[in-house]
Amino acid sequence: MIVEKMRSQTSRSHQNSRQVRSAGSRFWRYGPLIAWAILIFVGSGNILSAAHTSILLRAVRWLFPNVRDESLAVFHLLVRKAGHLTEYAILATFAARAFRTSSHALLRRHWLWISLLLAIAYALTDEFHQSFVPSRTASIYDSLIDSVGALIGLTIIWLRLRKSAPERRRASARNLVS
Repeated sequence: MIVEKMRSQTSRSHQNSRQVRSAGSRFWRYGPLIAWAILIFVGSGNILSAAHTSILLRAVRWLFPNVRDESLAVFHLLVRKAGHLTEYAILATFAARAFRTSSHALLRRHWLWISLLLAIAYALTDEFHQSFVPSRTASIYDSLIDSVGALIGLTIIWLRLRKSAPERRRASARNLVS
């Protein structure tokens, strides 16, 4: 009886430690993705509106005092759209990182498509959110730019993995031989 009680306590503590490790690994896997999504959401508010990001134009005007206002407007537009591209490339990268190492086989197998769909869905909801912010305007074109940014980020990851796959196979074959 005492032995059975000790065995049940040991197996429970082993299961609990496995659950703690699993929860900890999930935190490190999904935490950056969730944190980045929150940052995008906060940035979708008034904080990163055109009125607040136009502070960059003062620096450009200081560096190039003879620049025309039209050129400044184009520069501001390009910087803002590059921000869209970059923030969603990062979001998709965090999603790919989380899904490639997931404990669920479906997520691991289809990490690229699931990451892309998540980024596209988040881009659409982000623009919907902006439609409620007085200093922002919602634009389907921004969602398209966001989606392209996600696709670029995922393509870079896919190409790097594809390039390193033959090297990993050769290394594992060498390990089998030795």
